[in-house]
Amino acid sequence: MTHQTTQFSRRHTLIRLGGVAAGLAAWGAPAALLAQTSDRVVKFILPVSAGSGVDGIARAAQIALGKALGQTVVIENQPGAGGVVGTSTMIKSAPDGLTLSMVSNNHVIYPAVLKSVPFDPVADITPIAIIGATPLVLVVNPKVPAKNMKELVALFKANPGKYNYASSGNGTILHLAPEMFKDVTQTFVTHIPYRGVAPMVQDIIAGQVDMGVLALPSAQAHIKNGTMRAICVSAPARIPAAPDIPTSTEQGYPGYMVEGWIAVVGPKGMAPDLVKHINAAFVAAFSTPEVKESMAKQGNTIKISTPEFALAHFKSEMVKYAGLVKKAGVVPQ
Repeated sequence: MTHQTTQFSRRHTLIRLGGVAAGLAAWGAPAALLAQTSDRVVKFILPVSAGSGVDGIARAAQIALGKALGQTVVIENQPGAGGVVGTSTMIKSAPDGLTLSMVSNNHVIYPAVLKSVPFDPVADITPIAIIGATPLVLVVNPKVPAKNMKELVALFKANPGKYNYASSGNGTILHLAPEMFKDVTQTFVTHIPYRGVAPMVQDIIAGQVDMGVLALPSAQAHIKNGTMRAICVSAPARIPAAPDIPTSTEQGYPGYMVEGWIAVVGPKGMAPDLVKHINAAFVAAFSTPEVKESMAKQGNTIKISTPEFALAHFKSEMVKYAGLVKKAGVVPQ
């Protein structure tokens, strides 16, 4: 793969967008943005393990984003503590646009489910864009004797505490979503936290744990080959990429609805012009046919927001999840 060698300039905190210069002109990009070159790379720190929904989105857009930025984009997975480890690393980086992160709902859930978080999810980052949404699917190991919501709820109510569910770690959306399921269905299922998505997927398949909630891209292949059974998607309508999976609402549980979202953030203190033009690069990258096709196959919806919308979204989502955590009875750990 060949990439242009243009690079962010520390001196001017501006970005060259190489192959999409003409497109950026439509946003009024000043000529100075196109005047700097360098050979440094843009590093994406993902606070999740390889194989997760966030990871799949980042890798689907990696090449197109590199072309849009005119630079090499590298991806570094740093899972742990439900995402706190990787995000902490990104936050400590220089606000020069060379270190970014792609985060999900987990980012604003931390304060409600963890006793101690080493950063402020809003004040210590620079929001760049909400990328879009990804559906969540409730799955079980095929040995679990339930094929739909009604059967699963009946099974859990008849055997309180016997069955368990996996999450990608305390305080993640994949922890909170099953807790919401328990609250809505009035069932008791034991929580088994893992260090990332990949190991939880492995143990659901192996039958070490019975149930889990996953981003659809993380579960699709396993559902198709029969190593996982899909019970429902927690969405208002069926997903085009997985039309055979019924929603929780059509199975009689409209209260169980939660959607994953993906956002791009950088360290605190990034210059507004730099943020604006990184945002424009994401618009360009996610408008390419290749990325749009990949996102559609994964079941994701693309809708790139402004940095201002992303900031407001983070704040409102933090309030929403604090309420959901309290209602679900999740005890901070």
